[in-house]
Amino acid sequence: MNPQTTALLVIDVQEAFNEIEQAGVRRNNLQAVPNIVRLLTAFRGVDAPIFHVRHASTEPNSRFRPDRPGYAVMPQARELPNEPVIVKAVNSSFIGTDLEARLHSAGVTTVVVCGATTNHCVETTTRMAGNLGFETLLVADATWTFDRTGPDGTTFPATQVQAMTLANLSGEFAEIVQTDDVLVRLGVTPTLR
Repeated sequence: MNPQTTALLVIDVQEAFNEIEQAGVRRNNLQAVPNIVRLLTAFRGVDAPIFHVRHASTEPNSRFRPDRPGYAVMPQARELPNEPVIVKAVNSSFIGTDLEARLHSAGVTTVVVCGATTNHCVETTTRMAGNLGFETLLVADATWTFDRTGPDGTTFPATQVQAMTLANLSGEFAEIVQTDDVLVRLGVTPTLR
């Protein structure tokens, strides 16, 4: 993996998700944010491009509205001054933004996707990245989601939602990898967690 042509996309690591969890909605993968921090450290260490994506909802009661506390990025995953922030209003990081143009302008051919939530913005961005011709790697242990209730009232645990999302994306849209896989491909020795 060439660090100069590989970009890390950090999607929606925002306080609203902590609020949702604090409200009692169960999530999976408590190591996701620490793994995102490991990815950020590795990409910064090899001077590879990083793009932060933030969701700015236009829905009146959304936790993700720019005027609400949930809009803020989690402190551990905050961008550095030289790292661009892409602000989106829908679930794809490519719709209504200049992300695709920025990636092409930077010479990026491979994107590494992490963030939240696996079955919403991460999945939609991953599908579009693959469809747009980018080699796409989705970092399974650096994403998370929440329990979901289906239209028939059945509640699906977050681990099951995550597993099905990864199964749907695997092969056709992205290669599913782990944080340590990405670090090794970047030439960075994985650190103990």
